[in-house]
Amino acid sequence: MTRMIRVFPRRTRATPVDTQAYTGPPDLFAEADEVHISVSFTWDRDRAERLADQWRAVAPVRIGGVAYGDDSLEFIPGRYVRPGYTITSRGCPRRCWFCGVWKKWPQPNLLTIYDGWNILDDNLLACPREHVEAVFAMLRRQEKQDWPGWDGRVEFTGGLEALALEDYQVGLLADMTPRPNMFFAYDPGDEFGTLESAARRLIEAGFTARSHRLRCYCLVGHPKDSLVLAEQRMTDLLQIGFTPFAMLWRPEHANAEKHAPGPEWSAWRRRWIRPGIMHAGHPEAPQRSYHPVLPLQDAVA
Repeated sequence: MTRMIRVFPRRTRATPVDTQAYTGPPDLFAEADEVHISVSFTWDRDRAERLADQWRAVAPVRIGGVAYGDDSLEFIPGRYVRPGYTITSRGCPRRCWFCGVWKKWPQPNLLTIYDGWNILDDNLLACPREHVEAVFAMLRRQEKQDWPGWDGRVEFTGGLEALALEDYQVGLLADMTPRPNMFFAYDPGDEFGTLESAARRLIEAGFTARSHRLRCYCLVGHPKDSLVLAEQRMTDLLQIGFTPFAMLWRPEHANAEKHAPGPEWSAWRRRWIRPGIMHAGHPEAPQRSYHPVLPLQDAVA
């Protein structure tokens, strides 16, 4: 059997934690037949290539991943993401200018459904109903699994698309026990009314804004954006029941570096990635004078 070490430029929640997974240079105990360096973000490529130079003393090195345009449809559980994180489809039918997924896979490609509790699909809700229902059936089985570090709550950190949300999917989400953590997306060009519809239907199905289960990625700092406009989008999301999560845009190519967001964006973003700051009682919480337009039940979903 080939001995493989996987190397990652940075550690995230999704990074494997077994003894053959590294986030830095080799130590005295590193032995392998091959080394794979997996890179998710283009801004980590310089560090990844420095790591490749260091790891060549151990074994032949292969460097790849999303940041290098990897278009493989292979998913091996636990290899490049930690056990419990799973991908059941790749691809998206939308044509967002800031996203490269559709350029590789313009339609969802259905993969084998492996067990897991955190779904990382590009656009699960755009998949055929039969596949979506099979994924939820798999998720319902996870209550009998003992994933390391799992608190028993399913998450959809790959993102859910409000435009694709159908009523049967609202039912699948609402029927989960405990209710899942969901991350929708509000990106440039998205109709805000689509998010309003998704929030209304989910809250009517029993979710609550107070639980912070309804999360929403929001791209900020991109060309033509401003702190004023971004702040308004954040507060708009709060008003309809979503807890926003600001995603700072970064240029993918060197010729776009002139549009890179300045340091003021990082300071501003801090308030908009932490629910404890966004919500009541925190001294850094944004000042808001409006009242939510959707019911905020006292019960926590």
